[in-house]
Amino acid sequence: MPKLPQLLVLASLAALLAGCSKSETTPEPVRAIKVITVGLGDYQSGREYAGEVRARVESRLGFRVAGKLLKRQAELGQHVKAGQVLAQLDAKDYQLAADAAKAQVAAAATNRDLAAADFKRFKELREQNFISGAELERRETTLKAAQASLEQAQAQLASQGNQTGYANLVADVAGVVTAIEAEPGQVLAAGAPVLRLAQDGVRDVVFAVPEDQVTTIAVGTRMGVRLWAGNTSVSGVVREVAASADPVTRTYGVKLALELAPGGTNTDVNANALTQLAALGSTVFVSLDAPGGGPVAAAAAQAAKAQVIKLPTSALLRAGDSTSVWVLDASSMTVKQQPVVVAGADGNEVVIASGLQPGMQVAVAGVHVLAQGQKVSLYQPKNAPNPAPVQAGKAGIAIPSIAASVAANATALAK
Repeated sequence: MPKLPQLLVLASLAALLAGCSKSETTPEPVRAIKVITVGLGDYQSGREYAGEVRARVESRLGFRVAGKLLKRQAELGQHVKAGQVLAQLDAKDYQLAADAAKAQVAAAATNRDLAAADFKRFKELREQNFISGAELERRETTLKAAQASLEQAQAQLASQGNQTGYANLVADVAGVVTAIEAEPGQVLAAGAPVLRLAQDGVRDVVFAVPEDQVTTIAVGTRMGVRLWAGNTSVSGVVREVAASADPVTRTYGVKLALELAPGGTNTDVNANALTQLAALGSTVFVSLDAPGGGPVAAAAAQAAKAQVIKLPTSALLRAGDSTSVWVLDASSMTVKQQPVVVAGADGNEVVIASGLQPGMQVAVAGVHVLAQGQKVSLYQPKNAPNPAPVQAGKAGIAIPSIAASVAANATALAK
C-alpha cells in the first residue's frame, strides 16, 4: 500500500502533465447568410389606415315584455328577412291574461245588452206616461255606463293580445345577426337586448386616426378603400368625424360611406368584388385619393415620388432603443453591425432614413445569431445554379422576391 508522500507526488505530476497539455478549442462555425444589395427605390405608400366594414344601421333588439326566453331561432351570422321570428318568450301568463280579458268583454257585453233592454222598455213606458222623465234618464245613463265598460274591456283585450304577440321577437327589416346577447332559459326584463341586427343596405367603413391627423380629414373628403384580401379598390366619402377622442386609444373615429351604387365611380369593379368588399367585418385599408383629395393628398402623391432605401423587416436587429443591420464585408466575408434610423413603413418593408448607402450588402434573415466580425458565406439552395453576383438595382433590392429569400433562409437555419 503506497504511503501518503508518494500519493502527493503522483498527484502533483498528474496536475503538471495536465497543465502542459494543449486545450483544443472548437472553431466558430461559418454561417450561411442571405443578403440583398441596398439601392434606391420609389416610395410607394402614403398614409394608410386600417378599417372595418360595418352596417350603417345596427340595432340591439329585445322583447317589449318581460319573461323567460323559451327559444331563440336566430344564430350568429345568420341573414334574416323582415317578419322572421328571431326568438320567443314563454307566453303562458300572457295567454291567460288574454283569456281573462275575453271573459271581461263577454261580461261587459251582457251588462250592456241588459241595460239596452231596460232602456228600451222604460222608453215605451215614458211614451205612455207611466214613468217620469227622470227615471228614463237614469236608465239611459246606465246604458251609457255599460257601453263604456264594454269598450274598456275590449281595449284591455286588445292590449293583452298585443302583450301575447310581443312574446315573439320579429325582425322589422332584413339584415345579418352580428351578436347574441341572451340564451334560452334566461329570464329577461322588458327591453333587455337579445341580439344585434345589422340592417341590409348602405355600408360604412369605420377607422380611427391619431390626434395629429384628425384635422386633415374633413366631412366630404374623398378617400380610397382597398380590400385587404385582394387588390380591389373603390371610393368613399367621409360622412362623420368624431368630435371627441376615444378615452382608451385617444384616437378619433371616422365613418366613410362606400360608393357602391351602379353607375357611380366604381363601374369598373365587378359585382362579386363589391359584394366581398361590402361583407360585414371585412378588413380594408383607407387612404386619401390623389385626385380631389385636397392638399394632404397632393403632399402624399409628391412624397410617393421620392427615392428611398427600403429593407425587409427581417433585416432589422433591435437592441434597446437602437436599431441596426448586419453589413457584409465582401473582401473578408465577415459581418459588422451598422446602426440605422427607420423613417417609416412602406407596405411590408421599412424605409431607412440614414445609416446605409446604395451598394452595401445587408443580411436579411437570421440576424439574431450573428456576431461582430463573424465569418459568413453566401447561402445557396441545394441543386441551384451558382447565382450571379448581387448588384444594386434601381428598384432598391437585387433579390426579386424577399418572401422567397426569407423562406429559403429559414430552411437553411432549420438545418
